[in-house]
Amino acid sequence: MPSLRIHPGRSTWLSSIIVTGDHADLQAQFSLAYVQAVASVAGYFVQISERGFDKDGIDATLMRRGKLGVTASPRLDLQVKSHHGRATGDPWPYDLDVKAYDDLRKEGYQVPRILVVVLVPDGPGKWLSHSEDELVLRRCGYWLDLHGAAATTNTSKIRVQIPRSQVFDVGALDALMARIRRGAP
Repeated sequence: MPSLRIHPGRSTWLSSIIVTGDHADLQAQFSLAYVQAVASVAGYFVQISERGFDKDGIDATLMRRGKLGVTASPRLDLQVKSHHGRATGDPWPYDLDVKAYDDLRKEGYQVPRILVVVLVPDGPGKWLSHSEDELVLRRCGYWLDLHGAAATTNTSKIRVQIPRSQVFDVGALDALMARIRRGAP
């Protein structure tokens, strides 16, 4: 378990909620926090999807208000996954549920969709460290656009290949949103 240190002589207000859940649920929450951190720094608002939208393959929507290019208030929908371990190879393989794959590859959505896979170390105690000067989220996320990808006859999982150059960071998010602002799918 992570420890919390209270420093004598400092005023500290603590509010905590104990969340119970399995490791996969906590990993999913951490991956959404990573997306929120990147989007916030890039200047985008994040709307975490309610359960009904999640069933449609959307975990979060990113947007910026105002007329930017040909698209006013551009938006990007994300299917966010997490995986413990490191990226192996380039591109590196990720086994995605067929339903998520189909949700991401279909054409005709009004809002473009991408997959974001956030890699985390083994064990929640290694995911984050912080001090008064910094907050460190360990490992990183990668993005993949499956729009227009071929259909699959698989019934459970499909292996997708994620280029290591496609790190989900501020620069990548700005480039993706610039493409949307120009009206590209």
